[in-house]
Amino acid sequence: MKKIHLYTTFLLACTFLFAACSDDETYAEQKEKERKAINSFIRRNVILLSEEGDTICDVGRINPISEATFEAQDSTTDLANNEYVLFKSSGIYMQIVRKGAGEKLRSGESKRIICRFVEYNILGDSIQLRSDVPFWGTNPDILDVTNISGSISGTFNTLINNGGALFQTYHPQGGVPRGWLVPLSYINIGRQVNPNEGIAKVRLIVPHSEGHSAATTAVYPCFYEITYQEMRD
Repeated sequence: MKKIHLYTTFLLACTFLFAACSDDETYAEQKEKERKAINSFIRRNVILLSEEGDTICDVGRINPISEATFEAQDSTTDLANNEYVLFKSSGIYMQIVRKGAGEKLRSGESKRIICRFVEYNILGDSIQLRSDVPFWGTNPDILDVTNISGSISGTFNTLINNGGALFQTYHPQGGVPRGWLVPLSYINIGRQVNPNEGIAKVRLIVPHSEGHSAATTAVYPCFYEITYQEMRD
């Protein structure tokens, strides 16, 4: 069983260095390396650990399922079998840990969402960024999202807190990474109102093409564990 330890500081400069080291590779070669890294990650029994040895996320050996199977299961993934649905058109893998309190985002509806996450660079084999830590506790990433006829778009709200961990680290161009928006078609967005329910939580494998600007530039995939919570008015 492989244990992955947390790197407490991961500077954005490392991403650019990684990209520079890949200058001699063609884009096709970089994408092939990414594909192999994702396939290896799926087969491995990965546990993400903090420097103190505490478990951050027990990823385990992933069991991919098709979109048809996912739909037949009422858009759920079986946690006991560690299922992740593969969306072939994007290459994103998703596991719904909790559908969450509240309701799905309806067509024509907009919501403001608080996101907290763990980001693991699959190609770099390291935890790259965390917002579920005290430093970012009062400064999460806030998304303004809208559902227009089933198509969900989102922007980072930086007026409230100048942006959270993802925005301040990468200053992503083009708004919220597409990979972060995919779960919003399947999960509920609300707030916990009783002890027996929790906010929505998903795990994702996001290829570079669906990620933030740094991942897109350097051509690397990320694994995420993300929670989504509706923000109070």
